[in-house]
Amino acid sequence: MKESFRTLLPYLKRHKRKLGLGMGALVIKDLLAVLSPLIMKRGVDALTTHFEMRDVFVFAALLMLLSAFKGLFQYWMRVLLVGVSRDLEFDLRNDLFAHLVYLSAPFYQRFRTGDIMTRASSDLNAVRMMAGPGVMYWCETTLLFVLAVAVMAATDWRLTLLALSPAPLIVIAVIFFGRRIHVRHEAVQKQFSDISSRVQENLAGVRVVRAYAQEDHEMQIFERLNQSYIRESLRLARLSGAFMPLLQGLIGLTFLMVLWGGGRRLLAGELSVGGFVMFHTYMGMLIWPMIAMGWVVNLIERGNASLARIQEMLGVEPSIKSPLKPLAVREPRGAISLENVTVQFDGRTALDDVSLAVRSGETVAIVGRTGCGKTTLVRLLARLIDPSSGVLRMDGVDLRQWDLTQLREQIATVPQETFLFGMTLEQNIAFGVAGATREQVEWAVKVAGLDTDLTSFPQGLDTMVGERGITLSGGQKQRTAIARAVLRNPRLLILDDALASVDTVTEEKILKALTEVMQGRTNILISHRVSTVRNADRIIVLDHGRVVEQGTHDELLGSGGYYADLHQKQMLEQELDAI
Repeated sequence: MKESFRTLLPYLKRHKRKLGLGMGALVIKDLLAVLSPLIMKRGVDALTTHFEMRDVFVFAALLMLLSAFKGLFQYWMRVLLVGVSRDLEFDLRNDLFAHLVYLSAPFYQRFRTGDIMTRASSDLNAVRMMAGPGVMYWCETTLLFVLAVAVMAATDWRLTLLALSPAPLIVIAVIFFGRRIHVRHEAVQKQFSDISSRVQENLAGVRVVRAYAQEDHEMQIFERLNQSYIRESLRLARLSGAFMPLLQGLIGLTFLMVLWGGGRRLLAGELSVGGFVMFHTYMGMLIWPMIAMGWVVNLIERGNASLARIQEMLGVEPSIKSPLKPLAVREPRGAISLENVTVQFDGRTALDDVSLAVRSGETVAIVGRTGCGKTTLVRLLARLIDPSSGVLRMDGVDLRQWDLTQLREQIATVPQETFLFGMTLEQNIAFGVAGATREQVEWAVKVAGLDTDLTSFPQGLDTMVGERGITLSGGQKQRTAIARAVLRNPRLLILDDALASVDTVTEEKILKALTEVMQGRTNILISHRVSTVRNADRIIVLDHGRVVEQGTHDELLGSGGYYADLHQKQMLEQELDAI
């Protein structure tokens, strides 16, 4: 509880005024609640000595007035304190999302999407229940218990000790069950994460599932996960189900002991009728704190377990981030240089001691076999990864000295795997360009060669493309991504095999339109097609992470290396296709 409070304290401080008013209402409500049995004692004792109807009305009016004020402060207590928990949930969810957005790629290799979604929804809800109803009822029941016991002890300390004799058993039960509820709730949430991850993967890969006729197989796997979740949930439910009856049994034992001890003292004349009624009223008031304690422990242990899962994500620091004092580059030009750059992943070398320079405004193409390090090079330029050794500079400044936002504002990348959001076509193209006009979007569409397809879209640029652009073909997705990159007007334009899904005629049309756009900016073209890269100022050939050839199209053809072989094979394929 203490660790959870320390974690949530910064969020609670943001709403300290509302929290203070809520706690004030809670204290006043409990004080008014404790006064009611005292008034009842005075009323019963007064009526047993001399009965007057006027006294009945006076004490009844007092009790009604007290109950009205108690209800009023109870209402505001719940509105304010539960409201604070909603505000805390809102702030924590925003902070969690902001943290997730800035985390680097290794985090998403460690955590599955379904697991992240569970922590950001179900676990966050459990934290809210702990911070709101859990803390509120814990404070309310604790204060009410202390006040009631204090008044009872002042009236008859012997009977009070008798009433509290089962308390050690209640404490033991709370500790015993609380720890086990915590462990089992963690197991339930982990199982729920597995289910969420499986559902997310199946929905994202539904076409693959259907193409391989694996519907029944996936349903069987989901059934097994669901059964495991049910088993863990039932284990938690059985534990909680045993906890509450045990508490109620101990409370019933307490009532029997008070009835027996109080009755004897009443018959012996050591306790007034009003005092006996007051004791039973207080015992009735203490039923809720005792029962609520079990519920509160349940909420707090669930919340603690969920908060630990959320903290695990919040505790992950981005491996790629801006330096504390970044160097400001006033007029970026897009000149790139790699000095003895090596990149290794889990002992495997993706780039091996690569050194090369790209001048500002130069168009450089990179070709090579699959897995030779082309995409790794692209990820380095956008600083999605850092080199294991060596230095990568833009405009003479080490990329690690750039402000990340400024650096990435200079770069537009069209990756191999295009991602589109479930928005309109226009919104996808204008993504990352604040205030883009319709005319600018239409210009980008024309450059990307997507204008001829607009007539087939039901609402043109206002057509919803669906989740991940499911309504578009592979070529249309790539051209949409090209339009998005062009609209950004970057200093460095990177096309990572961005024309692989279009035919050669469309490719030629796009490249012709891009020629004008590429003027004055640095361009990196990655492709397996010679037709895409042949007009580049310089072509670099990578093999096993090393630069093995570089030069113009004609120079590389004359050298008789990998590029010349690739050109010959593709020319032969074109001739065969033409037959």
